Formats: sequence, structure tokens, C-alpha cells
Amino acid sequence: MILYVIVLGVIVVTLLGVSLARLGSVKTKADYLVAGRSLPAFVLVFTLLSSWIGSGSLLGGAENAYQHGFAALWQSGGGWAGLLLIYFIAPRARKFAQFTIPDLLESRYNQTARVLGVIAVLFTYTAITSYQFIGGGDILHLIFPQVTARDGQFILAGFVIVFTSIAGMGSVAYMDVVIGLLATFTMIAALPVLVHLAGGWSGVHVALPKTHFEWFGDIRPFTSYYTGPVLADGSRAKVQSAFEIFLPTCLLMLGNQSMYQKFFSAKSEKDARRATVGWIVGTVVLESIIVAIAVVGSAMYRSGEVAARPREVLAYTAIHAFGGWGGAGTKPLAILGALLVGAIFAKVVSTANNYLFSPSTNLVNDIFVRYLKPEASNQQVLLVSRLMVVGLGLWALYQSLGTTSVLKKSLYAYTIYSAALTPVILAAFFWKRATAKGAVASIAAGTAVTVCWDWVTPHLPAAVGARDAILPALVASLIGLFAGSLLTAPPNASQLRPFEE
Repeated sequence: MILYVIVLGVIVVTLLGVSLARLGSVKTKADYLVAGRSLPAFVLVFTLLSSWIGSGSLLGGAENAYQHGFAALWQSGGGWAGLLLIYFIAPRARKFAQFTIPDLLESRYNQTARVLGVIAVLFTYTAITSYQFIGGGDILHLIFPQVTARDGQFILAGFVIVFTSIAGMGSVAYMDVVIGLLATFTMIAALPVLVHLAGGWSGVHVALPKTHFEWFGDIRPFTSYYTGPVLADGSRAKVQSAFEIFLPTCLLMLGNQSMYQKFFSAKSEKDARRATVGWIVGTVVLESIIVAIAVVGSAMYRSGEVAARPREVLAYTAIHAFGGWGGAGTKPLAILGALLVGAIFAKVVSTANNYLFSPSTNLVNDIFVRYLKPEASNQQVLLVSRLMVVGLGLWALYQSLGTTSVLKKSLYAYTIYSAALTPVILAAFFWKRATAKGAVASIAAGTAVTVCWDWVTPHLPAAVGARDAILPALVASLIGLFAGSLLTAPPNASQLRPFEE
């Protein structure tokens, strides 16, 4: 255990050092919210990578891979498809160069769209932050059995709140460079070693069901109402279920405020586009490795604690497969296992930092400065920003205490954002005919259907109620956008100008 304590201790001290080192450079609102618009492409790559690959991949995606095999890559694939489109959005986002997505919504649409956007972001991002706390609590419990997973959530939450509030975007971005490098190299090194320890790929194949290696496996709908086997229509139902985990991830990626905020922080439009290329490569490689490690772990550990809590498969495998726990195993393998656990822990912290910081900027920039105190000084903005981090961190912690499935929680969070905001964000850049009333109708419809879907599914026919919320929510959102826009007068030239090439 001492090896794991040392590794985690070094990581915590390093992250704290990076955060404190950036503290002196934070003097203005722009310094805190968008790092003074000074981030080069190299830093952007790793902060984008670290903010995207967190507990959604390390716990939710790994849980999916443990249960269903490589079909879990459909969830990751949605993000990859979104990234290819983002390559063309990144320079436009940097050119627009505001602070938050609601800034964009008001500039392109109106104040109502801005306020509704803030609400959607708060729902989504605090939900995402909440399961980062769960992931960190699980890891602390595995390393320190005397610490319960619930106690670990409180510890992780306190840690993240303090780190995030210290120096804002600059702190978050430069911590992500350290975390991204650590995670990339340790995961790449760990996979072939784990495959060897599992008896090679032939051993993995023998230990697992055939469906773990099929395109669609035995994936099922993820609604809370549906708990049965794959639907009677077999292959078609599997394709639908794959699409339902692909689509929310793709749409979240396309409209992700944390991503746009990083682009707003870039030194230039050129840096934003270069960073996207590195982000695409890094995401495809790391998410594929995460799923592969989870599949190998599922072959090695089909019973015990990890079978009851499959979201822990990565950390559990790192601790038990490499030895070093209680003195077993060779020293190099034990060190690699400790570094892998440390990398997973650091990625969870990084994602929590990003998704906690982002909505706090909404409350400060889009509510406090915009409506409550427009004349606020930089010092007042910084103080309120840090208080918002604390308040939202406590709300996210409260949500985490009632969450049982990270996978389900992540899909819920992705769906809110995907249906409520992504269509109107993309329309702002690519559809000149989109209007304020269409945007308001779209955001309201997407949010309402997502939040209410689980309440109404028990009263719907099984074929409909078994489906995830993403399809009905997205359809409602698009109907609101197109109908509301086409039935109202087109926007004026001044609204369109900031979004043109």
C-alpha cells in the first residue's frame, strides 16, 4: 500500500504546486475565466483531452466494456465523430472569443436563450462533476479499504473544490498538461502487460462471452424503465441501443461548453485548429485503450467486488493484476500498477476541475456580471467566482450521494446538453435562418423531454418506453428550432456577423 500512497501523494503535491504557481498570474476576469486568452496549442491539446476523458470514460465507459465488451466503443465513437466536425468549428469559436456558451446564445439569439442555456449547463455539468466524485471515492476506497467509497467522495470533493477555486482556467489547463502526459504514457505501457498477464488475447477470448468481441455485442437500452434482455427484434434493437449511446456523446462533444471555453482561451485561431488535431489523435488512442483494459480486466476478474461494481474495473485491475499490493509482484510491475491508479485518479480530478469550473463561470459571467452587478470590479468577480465554485461543488457532491450507476448518470447528463444546447450552438455557426424564438423553443423542449422522460416511460408502449431519452428529446428540440425559426422573421445582419467566416 505504501507505494500507492507515495504515488498519490506526489500527484497531489505536483497538482497543488502547478495550481499555486498560476495563482500570481490571475488579476482580471479574463485571466480567471479564459486564462488571459494565452493558451498555446500544446497546452490546449492536453487540457481538451483531460477534460473529455474522465469518469464518463474511466468509469462509465469501463463499466460498459466490462459488461458488454468492445461494443462499448460505440459510446466513445460518438465523441470521435464529433471531433471530426469540431475541426471546422474551432477557428470560428476562437474568432468569436467570448467567455461562455450563454454569451454566444445571447449574441446570436436573445437574453432568454442565454438564461435557458445557463440552466441547461448547470444541470449537465454538475451531474458530470458528481460522478467524478464517485470515481475518486471508489479509487480511494480501493487503495485505502478503511475509507468507505462514500467517505472518499467527500474527500475528493473537498480536494477538487480547493484546486478549482485557486487560479481558474490557467490552473486547470496547466494541471491538465501534467495529468494528460501521465495518463497517456502509463495507459499505453499498461495494456500490453495486462494482455500478457491474462494469457494473451487467446486467453482473453476464452474467458469472455463471444458477444464481447462483436460489433454490437449484447448492449441494451439504458433507460431506468427498461431492465429486461435485448428486445425481441434482435439485431435491430442492438443497433438502436448502440446509436443511443453514440448520439449523446457525439452531440455533447459538438456543443461542449468546456471545449468552447478552451477555444476562447487559445492564443489564436491557428492554435485552436492545431490543438483539435492533437485532441482527435489522443482521444481515439486513449479511449480505445481504456475499453481494451476494461475488457482484459473483465477476463481476469469475473467475480468479487469488481463484478458487483464494474465501474471500478480499471483501478481494481491496476491494483490487483500488477502486484505490489501487500508486497506481492515484481517491483517494476508494482510501480506501473501504482502509476496507472495514480493516472486514473488524476484524470478524475482533472475532469471534475473542468466541469466544476465551467458552470461557475456561467453564474458569474452570465448572471452576476450580466444582471446583478455589471460594474463589479475584477476583485469582486474573482471572489464571487471562487464562491460559485464552492457552492456548485457542494451541489455536485449532493447529487453524487444519490447516484448508483455512473454509466446511466453520464448518459442522462449528455442527453440534457445534447438535446437542449448542441442544435442551437451548431445553428449559430452554420444556419443563418435560425432565430431567437426557434432557439428558445429548442432549448426548452430538449431540456423538458430529457428531465421528464423517465417519469413518462412507464405509461408508454414497451417499444417506445424502452428507448433512451436522446431520440425523443432531440426530435422535440429540432422541431422547436426549425418550426420556431421558419415561422418568425430572420435574424438581422448584426446578429450574424460575429459567426461568419
